[in-house]
Amino acid sequence: MTILCVRFQLPPASETVAVEAALPALLGLLEEFTPVVEALPPDGALADLRGAERYFGRSAVELASVIRVRALALHGVDCVIGAGPGPLSARMALRAARPGVTCAVPADEVREFLAGQPVAALPGVGTATARTLGEYGLDTLGRVAAAPLSTLQRLIGVKAGRELHEKANGVDRGRVVPNAVSRSLATERPFERDELDPDRHRRALLSAAEELGARLRALEKVCGTLTLTVRYADCSSTTRTRTLKEPTAHSAALTRTAYGLYEALGLQRARVRAIALRAEALGPAEQASYQLTFDPVEEKVRRVEEVADRVRAKFGPGAVKPGTLAA
Repeated sequence: MTILCVRFQLPPASETVAVEAALPALLGLLEEFTPVVEALPPDGALADLRGAERYFGRSAVELASVIRVRALALHGVDCVIGAGPGPLSARMALRAARPGVTCAVPADEVREFLAGQPVAALPGVGTATARTLGEYGLDTLGRVAAAPLSTLQRLIGVKAGRELHEKANGVDRGRVVPNAVSRSLATERPFERDELDPDRHRRALLSAAEELGARLRALEKVCGTLTLTVRYADCSSTTRTRTLKEPTAHSAALTRTAYGLYEALGLQRARVRAIALRAEALGPAEQASYQLTFDPVEEKVRRVEEVADRVRAKFGPGAVKPGTLAA
């Protein structure tokens, strides 16, 4: 077991600035053990401890305990940690972990561990794919692993079928890719109680997208990709990322993309605890180009944005009601 998947239990996301300040600091804590750290915004990370195990003379599970103690002592943040021989097994182990106890999956037990997991729990498997497989009785990774490769490829495609078959059999070709979390902005909308109503989900997305747009414009930045994370009542989550047609900071474009990501999940009566949006691949606004349009509605929306930004700058973020900028 050389890979850790860590989810930090950050403060309430209503304190957006505090959350964004906390994650880079916690990633810095991980980097004290290994330089190979991949941020998983808004509150997680992967860490490759192969070199650290040799250097410190401790196993990854022992190092996980030290990381947990330091996160609590230095930042007041507890964490949930999964450990495995690869990124996939570490992520899956995280689902079974709990605060104070690291869930570790040895290399020779990965396939057995995965066998009882639902197909939808595998990173990269969407709702539509899981539904298709379930219609043929392939609702667990163990059944997927035992199914003929040709059957999976007929059901979900050649490439996707091969990748799913390998992952279900414990073959992990992924690796931890060091990255930086500073080139992103995030916001989250938690619900007071687990929310079933899709209309409330969409209103939360609208509010989050408009906030991101306003903050991007205030920083004179544009974003190239948007990531949606939906957290459920059972503490599991689904994350999807989409590259924008062109870098933007306009709330209407961000809202349309956020709605598209949400609709693609195909949620049905899902008990949602929180919805988070992250704008990534940030760049200077003055270097960005966008498609010229003669649509009077689009131009009107942009002018309304400018007015709303001036109102926020003068009277505060709450001065503009969510939905004002909706096209």
